Amino acid sequence: MAEYLLGLDAGNTVIKAVIFDREGNEIAAAAAEGHSRMPCPGHVERGLDELWANARKVIRSCIEQAGIRPGDIVAVGCAGHGNGFYALDRDGQPLLGIQSLDTRAAGLVEEWQAQGVGDRTYPIGQQRPWPSQTPTLLAWLKRHRPETFASIGTVFLCKDFIVNRLTGMRVSDVSDMSGCGLLDVAARRYDPMLMEAYGLSDCMELLPSLIESADIAGRITDEAAGRTGLAAGTPVVGGLFDVIASAIGSGVTRTGDASIIAGTWSINQVVIDRPQLAGPVFMTSTFDRERYMAIESSATSAANLEWLVREFFSDAPTDGRSPFDLCGELAAAIEPAADDPLYHPFLYGAQQNGNARAGFYGVAGWHTKGHLVRAVLEGVAFGHREHIETMRRAGAVFNEAVLSGGGSRSLIWPQIFADVLGLPVSIAHSRETGALGAAIAAGTGAGIFADFAAGAASMVRMERNYVPNRRLEGHYERRYGLYRDIAEAMAPIWRRLASGGEQVAGATK
Repeated sequence: MAEYLLGLDAGNTVIKAVIFDREGNEIAAAAAEGHSRMPCPGHVERGLDELWANARKVIRSCIEQAGIRPGDIVAVGCAGHGNGFYALDRDGQPLLGIQSLDTRAAGLVEEWQAQGVGDRTYPIGQQRPWPSQTPTLLAWLKRHRPETFASIGTVFLCKDFIVNRLTGMRVSDVSDMSGCGLLDVAARRYDPMLMEAYGLSDCMELLPSLIESADIAGRITDEAAGRTGLAAGTPVVGGLFDVIASAIGSGVTRTGDASIIAGTWSINQVVIDRPQLAGPVFMTSTFDRERYMAIESSATSAANLEWLVREFFSDAPTDGRSPFDLCGELAAAIEPAADDPLYHPFLYGAQQNGNARAGFYGVAGWHTKGHLVRAVLEGVAFGHREHIETMRRAGAVFNEAVLSGGGSRSLIWPQIFADVLGLPVSIAHSRETGALGAAIAAGTGAGIFADFAAGAASMVRMERNYVPNRRLEGHYERRYGLYRDIAEAMAPIWRRLASGGEQVAGATK
């Protein structure tokens, strides 16, 4: 009997289902796009009923496309975007979904910074508070939405909500809970002192049971089987923080391996043996009992190109090409020059500055659409470089990286990454690295693979390789310096803009 693995990948917007065979070949795939709500400036929420409906739809569609028996799927794994806030009420029903693009708690983070809260959380959880972080949002709700806070029964993450709907279990895994700052990373457990630092000592009972990523979380219930097409009793593993899943799905499993993800978020991560480097890296997560992932990240990556395409290229004539391909061609036609415009990729704030905003700088009358597109691609790469330099200063060692996410699908962007970062960059064959990593976790939990490394060796292969163009090394060094100088100069301006964010009286009359 053939054996297949189902991987789910739930991002901030799209949820995907992919069925793989044991060699990593994609048998079938389906995707559905959800909708974000922005009820107030800085608030980015989603409907949990829609998320579950989309999950059911893509699972059923995937099974039907594959033409296999549901019982041939031996295990299910789910990856989901980290942080944000997903909650059930006290009756186990969907309560609230906040996405990891949300910046409502920026003021609370500034308050905590002044109080030194991060000095208390970092030694335990390997993170300092930031606006979209799960405990930060829980603390914000406790202060500003007490009626919602009082209704909370369980707090967990995006993929945990889907696992709950599939199995009825309220669980989370160590990769996601460590990635959102709710674990003592070294001890791999919840910590009362950490919760006290966030002002959440009374919230320990809201946290779900904690398991390892490849542990069996539960099995497909009869109800979920009827609504998804899966076979009742199929095991579902704890799953993974999506950035960890994407790293595993691109073959990054051993100490010193590095993964860069150009998706909604700028993710830059390297596998380390100990859960602490010499400096304050943004976060540390984990995916097995022996290794950890040092992560520098922010919501500053391919979402910027998606915004550009949506607002300025969605109706442009493309002669049958996708708008993204058109943008790539426009950028590729630009010969890099010293006076090219610069772009800050801060549509959703910066890592430690929720007030930061995107902007073009140095635009002149002779610049074209192509210049602006290339500025966006370079600006995103500069943001990744800033994170990578932070990890290197902290002692992380790596000499090459695997690039995944939407940015890896471009034929020009990976070369820009290689040039800006000064690193050889490889692209994995599978475009669905998050779903593949989740499938590898499922295979490990089902006993098909001995561990994640064995699963990756069986299911992952590389497709393209890029090396830095040394002729552009000085060019990008200068532009990166300008990028950082402008950001420093703009910081007080961004703060003034944020403080004047309320609507002007009578403006809509």
